[in-house]
Amino acid sequence: MALWIRFDNAGSEGFGTLDGTTITIYAGDMFGANATTGRTIARDQVRVLTPCRPSKMIALWNNFGQLAAKLGTTKPDHPLYLLKAPGSFLADGEPIRRPAAYAGKIVYEGELAIVIGRRVANASVADAAAAIFGYTCTNDVTAADIINETPTFAQWVRAKSFDTFGVFGPVIATGIDPLALSVRTVLNGAERQNYPLSDMFYPPAEIVSRISGDMTLEPGDIICCGTSVGVGVMKDASNRIEVSIDGIGTLSNPFDQPAG
Repeated sequence: MALWIRFDNAGSEGFGTLDGTTITIYAGDMFGANATTGRTIARDQVRVLTPCRPSKMIALWNNFGQLAAKLGTTKPDHPLYLLKAPGSFLADGEPIRRPAAYAGKIVYEGELAIVIGRRVANASVADAAAAIFGYTCTNDVTAADIINETPTFAQWVRAKSFDTFGVFGPVIATGIDPLALSVRTVLNGAERQNYPLSDMFYPPAEIVSRISGDMTLEPGDIICCGTSVGVGVMKDASNRIEVSIDGIGTLSNPFDQPAG
């Protein structure tokens, strides 16, 4: 097991593995040939970046049994998903901002995300499993009132692609079994979500296999596995939202900072 992290150190980007509060710095390609430099740096001496640079973020809907039962839906015949714009990506610790032109409900969704480690297309489940580099935490932030604002066209991508709405990190964990874990979401110190990842309709390797039949996946691409019960609204100007998964860590961000 390893925890991979990207960081900015005085204007210079780097990556490495995190052990407690210490980063061991690597050179090369996180998803290719790399080796330790033998140097370390304290995490609190750097600015944490998103743990990779995806070409795309794919986000699933209706992938958990408990939420499907609550909503009166059933397992879909194929993973249902949307794309979030790369301009929405946000790292651990950075502020989620309310769009200047939107005053409606903004919703958190704590989720597991798959990180692709090699180029893959039309993959079998076995090949898809081998293409998974690791896993990270994500908060699939949503401007909920926009989705059904136009009766003739559900605006999923617009609602989920505002700047700062694609939150993920702080690390990529390798060598873990996510189906043995749970997602816990805490808003202002109060637990809002705590659900088992074993409740997925489509587990990670099958998700990757199915989606790779629709589009080529590239190293660093992110697939958010969907959320379960407990989704809610971030209301106050002093919100802090935390998404935690054992073995990965905690993604923590303030919300409702001034739009910029």
